[in-house]
Amino acid sequence: MELKFSIFLSLTLLFSSVLKPALSDLCNPDDKKVLLQIKKAFGDPYVLTSWKSDTDCCDWYCVTCDSTTNRINSLTIFAGQVSGQIPALVGDLPYLETLEFHKQPNLTGPIQPAIAKLKGLKFLRLSWTNLSGSVPDFLSQLKNLTFLDLSFNNLTGAIPSSLSQLPNLNALHLDRNKLTGHIPKSLGQFIGNVPDLYLSHNQLSGNIPTSFAQMDFTSIDLSRNKLEGDASVIFGLNKTTQIVDLSRNLLEFNLSKVEFPTSLTSLDINHNKIYGSIPVEFTQLNFQFLNVSYNRLCGQIPVGGKLQSFDEYSYFHNRCLCGAPLPSCK
Repeated sequence: MELKFSIFLSLTLLFSSVLKPALSDLCNPDDKKVLLQIKKAFGDPYVLTSWKSDTDCCDWYCVTCDSTTNRINSLTIFAGQVSGQIPALVGDLPYLETLEFHKQPNLTGPIQPAIAKLKGLKFLRLSWTNLSGSVPDFLSQLKNLTFLDLSFNNLTGAIPSSLSQLPNLNALHLDRNKLTGHIPKSLGQFIGNVPDLYLSHNQLSGNIPTSFAQMDFTSIDLSRNKLEGDASVIFGLNKTTQIVDLSRNLLEFNLSKVEFPTSLTSLDINHNKIYGSIPVEFTQLNFQFLNVSYNRLCGQIPVGGKLQSFDEYSYFHNRCLCGAPLPSCK
């Protein structure tokens, strides 16, 4: 009797160990199949070693599953290395909300058109790669996007005007590319949220669109381009703008005529052709950062507020600025 019980117990333990992986495998089989094909398309890279057919893909590195549906909702590859182009297979993960390829210098080719199929996508980051080609128009179809980051790539061509059709966008990063042409006026006509806007380190030219007067950007960075003319449309007494970087452009306008929001905490306009004087209203602003150097400003730096807390490098190389922290006015 004891022998039979021992055999029964052994068989029970054996079957439970065999069945346990199958019962605990929460991963959707369609998602698993697609992920294994993506791994193969990338040439079985080391970073995807945990992607094995006999394990639960909800436990794999770089992916997460929705806790309710167990469908893959996130694919984030930001460590290790993958090589080649983004596989079209990423478009076959219909429940993806987050897609990220970050710091992947061997990732090449254009932005994958199959990404347009991911209608539930909220977070898209393709940054610090060697992706090339244009910023695709199809991104405007991803209406649930709250964050779009295509920075630090080799993208060329114009900024598509259709990006303003993304109603839920909180941040748009197109900085550190090789984009050319004018800033589309549509970026001053977002139909929903007004996103933080980062277009720095490109080759954008022309004027800042007058439509920007309608937008209340919390943070905007247009630095290191070839922009000309008047930037005062970015500012306004009734706005809540906090951070503005317009440095290293060809901008030319009278600083003393601009109405600045009381919310402004960081202003960088160095290396432009901006003239006039520093407004006395600057003494009322809670600046954490200020740089007006390398312009054509004149007159005495107003005394008060945070203006004397910055060193001479924030003010030097202007036409005739004077007063602390620069030498006294004559």
